[in-house]
Amino acid sequence: MTADPQRVANALTRRFFIDCPLDAAREIERRNVASVTDACAQQPAKVLAPVWQRLLPARAALLLGKIPDPLADRLLEELPSPHAVRILGFMPEGERRRRIERLDRAVREDIELMMSFPPNSAGRLMDAGIATYRTTMTVRRALRQLREQKMRTARSLFLVDSDHKLTGKVALQELALASPNATLGELREPVSVALRPMDPLEEVTTAFETYKVLDIPVVDIDNVFLGAVTHDRIANTIQQQASIDMQTMVGASKDERALSSPTFTVRKRMPWLQINLLTAFLAAAVVGLFETTIAQITALAVLLPVVAGQSGNAGAQALAVTMRGLALREITVRQWIRVTRKEVLAGFLNGIGVALTCGLGVYFWSGSLPLVGVIAVSMVLAMVAAGFAGAIIPITLVRLGQDPATSSSILLTTVTDVAGFFAFLGIATLFMNSL
Repeated sequence: MTADPQRVANALTRRFFIDCPLDAAREIERRNVASVTDACAQQPAKVLAPVWQRLLPARAALLLGKIPDPLADRLLEELPSPHAVRILGFMPEGERRRRIERLDRAVREDIELMMSFPPNSAGRLMDAGIATYRTTMTVRRALRQLREQKMRTARSLFLVDSDHKLTGKVALQELALASPNATLGELREPVSVALRPMDPLEEVTTAFETYKVLDIPVVDIDNVFLGAVTHDRIANTIQQQASIDMQTMVGASKDERALSSPTFTVRKRMPWLQINLLTAFLAAAVVGLFETTIAQITALAVLLPVVAGQSGNAGAQALAVTMRGLALREITVRQWIRVTRKEVLAGFLNGIGVALTCGLGVYFWSGSLPLVGVIAVSMVLAMVAAGFAGAIIPITLVRLGQDPATSSSILLTTVTDVAGFFAFLGIATLFMNSL
């Protein structure tokens, strides 16, 4: 009795998959997907799993979408979670979500945990759908694969070994100029820098600035390639983070949008407005201490906003520069003495320049040299205090484990107002007999 040819072919394929999973993976990668789909669809998930572990994730994801869904679901459950996560990263968001929801609960929770990274970490910023390549692949075949993937890649082709560990990269420019028969291994260059998925945004930014690269691979503790962070992605993230910092500095929630509902806006803004009101009363209390002086010399009330405004602007400049330095890792908390010394000196020199201009204006307005002296000295003192506060507030927040952008502008305004009012009115009180 003659055996069914199809049954014999399936049995031979199964034996090949079981005995030589690495060779089977290489054969699947060399062949057209359509030509191997039927053969894979006839095998149980336990047989396919070792082969899928050795396939390049892009090809594994593509083939997974061609076999029947029940088999694909069982195959994802059979795979180790890290391999399943890498394969799922090559699927569109909607399809990925549907496949995960169909998995066994324990497997689903494990995969979702591995796919979740903290905000602004390398794992969250990376593109997990960046394809990887073998060193044995020819330039002609790599270019054909790039065309099939519609050039969805980083600025380099990342090379991996049979365990998916990163071994090097090939620049697209080198690929385009190379002989079609050359292998990627012949064009391989070392990887100058790699990130871990939990690395924060600051370290990612520092890596781009230090190594001057356009994309950086992300690997796990075993050097297995997980994805890559591209220069465009990090630039967009920094821009978004800057806009969020602008909101949080003044007490607005980072979740608030231009078209958020009024009730949401009020709920997010009201706490900081109440805090700002308390700080405003503090500044008003300082003015109240010198009520008698202001009553006798009304010109002081006219000049109060000048001192407060200039010190506030000087403090905002120091605050912005210090926060940027902390965000880009140009400075650390341990350098607080150097930073504050620089801002205090800058405040002193700027204060002298502004005091000269302000004093000249006050003289032409009032004709009082003592009043000119009072506002000039107080302007210098207020801007020195503003420079100190602008540097020390974000550094202190970082030292306490807080986000330096969180309402730092409100704290700064309090310090500059109190310092400016106290310096101006205090000096005026001391020399009131001369005014």
